[in-house]
Amino acid sequence: MVKYSSVHTTFQALSDPTRQAIVERLAQVGEAPISALAAGHAMSLPGFLKHVRVLEDAGLVTTEKLGRVRRCRLVPGALDEAQAWIRTHRAFWNAQMDSLDRYLESNPPAEEP
Repeated sequence: MVKYSSVHTTFQALSDPTRQAIVERLAQVGEAPISALAAGHAMSLPGFLKHVRVLEDAGLVTTEKLGRVRRCRLVPGALDEAQAWIRTHRAFWNAQMDSLDRYLESNPPAEEP
């Protein structure tokens, strides 16, 4: 059985388009200064940092200050638990849909008068 202790926190953190964009960008570049990540968003740096903190609290990203620059990167494997949850539920719903298909094929709708 898969343990889902942090799945809720992960999905909650990823429910915002800005945070999704941060994760997608970091997946492309690996690591980036927060100021560079914030440049593509129409919000203040403090507002952007709140989004980064939500991702950090969820364990999806880490930040590190090097001199005057705070850098951000994805935590390897942070999405593994959410991926396992999705895989489990996808299998369940695929089985349900297959069952519905079989039922509908064996019980066609009655013709209307």
